[in-house]
Amino acid sequence: MGRDDGTLAPIGGGNGVIRPSLASLHLGLIAGLGVAALATFALADTPKPRIVSLGGSVTETVVALGAGDLLVGRDSTSNYPESVLALPDVGYIRALSPEGVLSLTPDLILSEEGAGPVEAVAVLQAGGIPFVTMPGSFSAQGVLDKITSVAAALNLEAEGAALADKTAAGFAKAATRADAVTAPQSVLFVISLQGGRVMAGGEGSSAAGIIALAGGVNAVSGFEGYKQITDEAVIAAAPDVILMMDRGGDLALSAEDVQATPALAATPAAKAGRIIRMDGMLLLGFGPRTPNAALALNAALYGG
Repeated sequence: MGRDDGTLAPIGGGNGVIRPSLASLHLGLIAGLGVAALATFALADTPKPRIVSLGGSVTETVVALGAGDLLVGRDSTSNYPESVLALPDVGYIRALSPEGVLSLTPDLILSEEGAGPVEAVAVLQAGGIPFVTMPGSFSAQGVLDKITSVAAALNLEAEGAALADKTAAGFAKAATRADAVTAPQSVLFVISLQGGRVMAGGEGSSAAGIIALAGGVNAVSGFEGYKQITDEAVIAAAPDVILMMDRGGDLALSAEDVQATPALAATPAAKAGRIIRMDGMLLLGFGPRTPNAALALNAALYGG
């Protein structure tokens, strides 16, 4: 999982949370330019290239750059904006069928990090279709690098610079709100409950990234990514707030599910009814809307 690379400066207040300065964000854009440039795909040689996008944040970025009409397929995590739902769905980004992707005869495949399985990606790469993987750090800088890299792959550098500037300004606004926090809230992100066990977001996860951008503190540490944790660990974390995705289907979690899980019910968050649900792709996608997600989560945590 991606992490901040040290180019971001800590804010005051003594809580140790890392915040981006606007200057550091723009410096990072320069580094991001080289990522997609490594795959020299001459879009100019194709009047209207056919693009398959794998990963919701990449799809959002393509559309935000004004290139949504070039998309001919998407993965199942790509659900924003609503217009992309009309595109053929090639499956979950980590469980791809290469036949499904190749049937769309793409000229270019753009992907988030972590596409798989490895064998499927190897088949796609062996097919001679440019397969460009975007940087995936769960930070403000990571989002800006991704925007710049997608724009470079599409030969839309000017549009990418404009979108990156707009997004950087949003992150600066979110950082100002986060800087104003004097008593950071401890937040436990629960992605699922399996057999009554809590699966939470640990260090380096997208959940940890958005919590930090919103001015909160991740309630759990000592492990990377998403992992089931013991009831004792949940109770010891003593979160002020429980954060979950707002989604439908069998994986949906509700406030009632929290109260019915003894370890969660014993936390200060559950006792105070401080349970926040947000759209999963907005919250964890780390695309151009991430500043909006940070601001919304900050408002839910601290008011305003």
